Amino acid sequence: MACSSCSTGKDGQPRGCKNNGTCGTDGCNKLTVFDWLSNMSLPNGQKPFDCVEVRFKNSRKEFFRNEENLPLSIGDVVATQAKSGHDVGVVTLTGELVRVQMKRKKTAPDDKTLPKIYRKATQRDIDIWQKCRDREEEIKKRSREIAIALKLEMKLSDVEFQGDGSKATFYYTAEDRVDFRQLIKDMAKAFQIRIEMRQIGYRQEAQRLGGIGSCGRELCCSTWLHDFRSVSTASARYQQLALNPQKLAGQCGKLKCCLNYELDVYLEALKDFPPQDSKLMTKKGLAFCQKADIFKETLWFSYKDEPANWHPLTKQQVLEILELNKKNEKAPTLEEYAEENTVSVEKTAYESVVAEDSLTRFDKPKRNNKRRNKKRRNNKSKAKPNAK
Repeated sequence: MACSSCSTGKDGQPRGCKNNGTCGTDGCNKLTVFDWLSNMSLPNGQKPFDCVEVRFKNSRKEFFRNEENLPLSIGDVVATQAKSGHDVGVVTLTGELVRVQMKRKKTAPDDKTLPKIYRKATQRDIDIWQKCRDREEEIKKRSREIAIALKLEMKLSDVEFQGDGSKATFYYTAEDRVDFRQLIKDMAKAFQIRIEMRQIGYRQEAQRLGGIGSCGRELCCSTWLHDFRSVSTASARYQQLALNPQKLAGQCGKLKCCLNYELDVYLEALKDFPPQDSKLMTKKGLAFCQKADIFKETLWFSYKDEPANWHPLTKQQVLEILELNKKNEKAPTLEEYAEENTVSVEKTAYESVVAEDSLTRFDKPKRNNKRRNKKRRNNKSKAKPNAK
């Protein structure tokens, strides 16, 4: 989706709103919630919910109470209450869905300490807010230089100005605790504003900065993912992925959040699956599991003396052999089980009528040039006597 300012400009070139996810119509915003109750009217006698959700820079969202009963809709720019002064944000959700969001984020809807909305932002408020936004990149660069000069082991990732320009919040990441008292003094002296330092995790940093993942799409955390579940290497082991940190790590340096997306399906499939470290006692000798395909329900076993020869067995066959081993009975050889599987596959094999194995089946047949040249010579020989 895109906002109304992202329409096509001159010569067919895209114009773009150049707001990086903060456009006024809320079409290009990150983590936008679809208001599926917007076209439904309230029952008789019920008042609309007096809280709204307001989004600030990047993905920061907060709830505010609309005590003045202002007619607000999604995309309106409003001036909100702050600890000192006021802030400017964009309304992202109104109505009963705000109550649902507050319950999900464990915020009491009847909390009297919620900040309130002052008014709809005037043009003067928007101009000041835009000027502050334009200064953020310059201030971020200068603040990094100050931090490097002080030899602080921290990374300043983003800067967010308050709507009235009186305060700036610096987001940083660090491995250990950082003493940034001198940094705050130097930055307050250089920028002439109040400074607030806020430490965030590496996942939150990637969420604020955004980017393209290895899948070719935008990062999940910067588009729709709002809660971060812990990801462990066990998720990769259950899905039989190679424990390669370079492939399993995302742009934040942590394990990718998408490792949890299909984990429940794998855990469900592994409930009645034989363990991969199981050993089979057969008449030919001891066999070890070399490979397993969870969804095809196939396991490959090899003898201890012949590790290079793998024999495919189904999940049911392996469970049967394990039951026999529990009774101190040896199962037949793996070759017998593998032959049963190959016979069943041959019976169900599908032979195509149009010869699918032929690579030239769609090529045009070649014409016989000899026959065509012979016809031309015969026509010429018949035409010579008539010419005389």
